[in-house]
Amino acid sequence: MIQFLKDSTFAVNEVINSAWDVLKRHYFSIAGLCLLLFLTSNTSGILAFYFRDFNPVFSSVMAISFVVIYFGIQLTLFKYIFHVMDDEREHVSLSDTIPSTKELSYFFIAMLGLLLIILVAFALLAVLILPVIYIYNSTERAVDLFAFLSIVFFISFMIRVAFYPFFIIDRHERPFKAIRLSFAITRGNFFKLLLLLTFLTILHLLSIYFNYRSYPMLSAGMSLVNSFLIVPLSSVAIALAYRQMMKEYKGEDDPGFIKNII
Repeated sequence: MIQFLKDSTFAVNEVINSAWDVLKRHYFSIAGLCLLLFLTSNTSGILAFYFRDFNPVFSSVMAISFVVIYFGIQLTLFKYIFHVMDDEREHVSLSDTIPSTKELSYFFIAMLGLLLIILVAFALLAVLILPVIYIYNSTERAVDLFAFLSIVFFISFMIRVAFYPFFIIDRHERPFKAIRLSFAITRGNFFKLLLLLTFLTILHLLSIYFNYRSYPMLSAGMSLVNSFLIVPLSSVAIALAYRQMMKEYKGEDDPGFIKNII
């Protein structure tokens, strides 16, 4: 176990160091796209507040538009990172990294499919936990157990499927094949990815903690570091982790779903 943790830590350090090298060379382009994500998210929230009592059809159209724009920028960001990793040129045109309509469609189809899987899984989990109410004669204990297991399942599931957009924009795979491939390449890499994500979210959690403890200056400082350093670094690191796992992947080109769950 100790050797496994050493190997995992080394692998995470290697990804972080490589991500830092890529980010240094293309910081303004990558950080600029991250800033666009931030502005899009906050603008949609502000407009949702002001138009909440407006025409519901108009509000729905605006909401869908912002969702498409937000994820379109996110896919552009990752596509740009792949381009600068694969291309030795100092300048890569952003116009070459905008996702196509087909790629966006595949992305949202896969997202809806994953949402359906999560809802079905939560429903099955609720049914399985029902006997706890009768065994302990306590609804509260059953609710606590359901909440705990739901969080564990959700985090584990999201780590396993997190790379499906990369297969769509990088390898042009279909939605459900992209999900299966994400499950396949993360098999055996779960704890390395969990360690990587834990490292990348430490400063964000510190920002939340300082805000909760009423330290506004520290919270604001952490938020700036998180927005202009950690988020761009995280984006590059996740893209590099994907490339590294693909390089080491020895499985099928069209893997099955069930046998790659564990």
